Amino acid sequence: MLKQVSLGEGVVIHQLDLVNLYGCSIGAGSRIGAFVEIQKNATIGQNCKISSHSFICEGVTIEDGVFIGHGVMFTNDLYPRATTANGDVQGSEDWTVVPTIVRRNASIGSNATILPGLTIGEGALVGAGAVVTRDVPAGAVVAGVPARPIAKPMRDEQNKQHGRLQQ
Repeated sequence: MLKQVSLGEGVVIHQLDLVNLYGCSIGAGSRIGAFVEIQKNATIGQNCKISSHSFICEGVTIEDGVFIGHGVMFTNDLYPRATTANGDVQGSEDWTVVPTIVRRNASIGSNATILPGLTIGEGALVGAGAVVTRDVPAGAVVAGVPARPIAKPMRDEQNKQHGRLQQ
């Protein structure tokens, strides 16, 4: 389903009937896998790859050249609740979106969960299955629950070799 979506030139959406996009922006050359949902006010940069079964919620900004693995989940609410204090079902006016940003050329492994309000730095690598609870510095490699550095940050030369830092 496509509702009020801005698509750049050359965007590829695999199995359009199995993708839910609304009120979002997707940059030129990006590729979107099946069973992906991208919500309103989310932005995907140019030449990104969003793998199947991923969820990109409102308030997430993904810069150019980012890889999102299968089943990656973003969140945007620090204190999620179904109802208000008086028991009514919450509406959009009852909570505040907490934005998240993924910087250029970062990679997020399959089944990672990204908590709200974080920045994943340029060229950073988040391991599969990680739960990211803190900002990830540029070039860092993090994994685990909660995600922690598992290697020294990649040197600029390594990142450039892998296309993760702007040259």
